[in-house]
Amino acid sequence: MPALLAVVLWGVMFSVMGEAVHLVDPFNLTAIRYVLATLLLIAILAWREGRAGLRFGGRTVEVAVLGAVGFAAFNLLLSVGLTYTQPQHAALMMALTPLLTVLVRWARDGERPRPVTLALVAVALVGVALVITRGRFDTLAAVNVGDLLMLAAVTGWAVYTHGAGRFGTWSPLRFSTLSALAGTVVVVVVTAVADAFGWQHLPTPSAVRSAGWELAYIAVAGTVIGALAWNTAVRRLGAGNAALFMNLVPVTAFVVAMLHGYRPGVAEVAGALITIGALVTANLYARGALTRRSTAAVTVLAREEQMSGVHAEAA
Repeated sequence: MPALLAVVLWGVMFSVMGEAVHLVDPFNLTAIRYVLATLLLIAILAWREGRAGLRFGGRTVEVAVLGAVGFAAFNLLLSVGLTYTQPQHAALMMALTPLLTVLVRWARDGERPRPVTLALVAVALVGVALVITRGRFDTLAAVNVGDLLMLAAVTGWAVYTHGAGRFGTWSPLRFSTLSALAGTVVVVVVTAVADAFGWQHLPTPSAVRSAGWELAYIAVAGTVIGALAWNTAVRRLGAGNAALFMNLVPVTAFVVAMLHGYRPGVAEVAGALITIGALVTANLYARGALTRRSTAAVTVLAREEQMSGVHAEAA
C-alpha cells in the first residue's frame, strides 16, 4: 500500500537524518538531497509522460507555493530541528498531520471541524507535550526549540497535503516532480544565502562522502519513493484518510531508536499512545460522520424518487 510504504520510509528517515546532520549542516544537506531527488524525478517524469508532463498548465504559482511550503520550508525546518531534538520526537510531530490538515481545511475552505474533532486535537497536543517534556509539564515553557521547529514544519506539510488534493487531473508523479522542483529552487537559493553570510558552511567533499549512504537513502527512498507513494495515496484515499497513516511514522521512528539502544521513559510511551489514540479516534469519527451523511443523502434521494413516482401515478 503506497501510504504504508511512505510512512515507513519516513519513519526510518528521521533516524538517518539525525545522523546526517552531524556530518553535513542542515541547509546544505537539504539542498544536496533535493537536487539529487529532483533530477531523478524529472528524468522519470520525462520518460513516463514526455514534455507535456513537465508543463505547469497555468498553475505555476499554486505549484510553486505548495512546493515552497511542502518541500522547502518543511525540510529546512526539519533538518534544523533535528539538530536540537531527538528523531523520535520529531517523528511524533509528523503524526499530527491528520489533525493539522483538518485545521488547514477550516482556514482555507471554511469547513469548520466538529467540536469532537477540536477536542481530539487538544488531546493529541497534550500527548505530544507529555512526550517532549517527559511528563514535566512545568518545563513546557522551556520546550526544545527543535520541537517547535518541527511543529512549524508539519504545519507546512499539512498545507501541502491539503493542496495535493486539488490536483486530481495530474498524475502523482507529475505533481510530486513539479512541486519538488519549485521547492528545490527555494532550498538552493536559501542555502546559497546562508553559506554566503556564514550562517551555514559548504561541506567538504570528505564530509559528503562520509554522509554518502545517508544522502542516498533520504534522496531516493525518503524523497523520490516516499513522495510518489504519498501523493499516490492522497489520490486514492483522499487527504484525510491518507494522513491517518502518519500515525505510523513515530512508531517506526521509536522502533528504530530502540534498536539503536534508546529506552523511552514511561511518560514518553504514554504520551505517544495518547497522541496516536486521539488521531485514530478523530479519523474513525470523521469516517463515521461521512458515512452517516452519505446514508442520510441516499435516504433523502430515495424519498424524493418515491414522491416523484407517487406524483406521476396521480397525474
